Amino acid sequence: MFTMLNSVLKDAIQKREETLSILKGPIYEKIIQIARENWVEFMPKKEQSEIAGVDSSFNSKKFQGAELWAVTAVSVKSDGKILSDLHDNGLGLLSSNLETMASDLEIQACKESVDKVDLVLMDGSIHTHFLKEKASLESKIINVISKNNNVVFVSKTSSSRAQFERMNSIAGDIFYYNHATNSAGFSKIFKETKYGPRKIITSVFARLSESLPLIKIEILGSNHTDDEMKSLLGKLYKTSIGGYPYALKLAHNNCKISGNDMSKLISLHHLSNEIGSREVLE
Repeated sequence: MFTMLNSVLKDAIQKREETLSILKGPIYEKIIQIARENWVEFMPKKEQSEIAGVDSSFNSKKFQGAELWAVTAVSVKSDGKILSDLHDNGLGLLSSNLETMASDLEIQACKESVDKVDLVLMDGSIHTHFLKEKASLESKIINVISKNNNVVFVSKTSSSRAQFERMNSIAGDIFYYNHATNSAGFSKIFKETKYGPRKIITSVFARLSESLPLIKIEILGSNHTDDEMKSLLGKLYKTSIGGYPYALKLAHNNCKISGNDMSKLISLHHLSNEIGSREVLE
């Protein structure tokens, strides 16, 4: 039986080398060399620290002219103790999008945690907040982060091209660091000033042990040093599993709103899915 996927796969096989040559063209080796030069080899030493992870989640199901929605945010310590458990749900038209609602709860969970632990880890990138938030939320998160200067953003993936874009990089910075190194350590401190003097972001890519996946670390402010980064990596290393902070894994697991969760909400409200064109086609 003919399917469009078969045609796409056949074409991809024929163009495979051409496609890969775009990604690993003449610029590739130059960027890899710079990435190697930027890499600071460092094996973290475990440092004791009370750490909380913060994450948020949202999901929704659309019906005939209405939408059933739910948002959550949680802050949880590495030992499993919940510091903040925030949530909201409803049925109808939304006054703001779910992503913004989830971000607002996430900021609130962070605010409720900064005085209770040594370090608060926020899942994802601070860029997301600066790019998408309303001005009121943006100001709120800066105030929360700045209160004790103990908030760090950590992400497993990154599409940022800020470091190598000037060299016409095709992929994100993390791609080149992944191919340039496999040792424990971190990239040289990189500062982004495009949001203005109040919102300078200091970032590094880091690997907590040899051959583990990279993580991206972002901290607000411009006065951060290599020694500070080394201390931070030691704190993360103490409670990380597979190179990723355990508190963030717990936060993700505790806040995630799955399709099964939405099905339970649907059942609770005695609602049924609207049959849409996609379901008819399938």
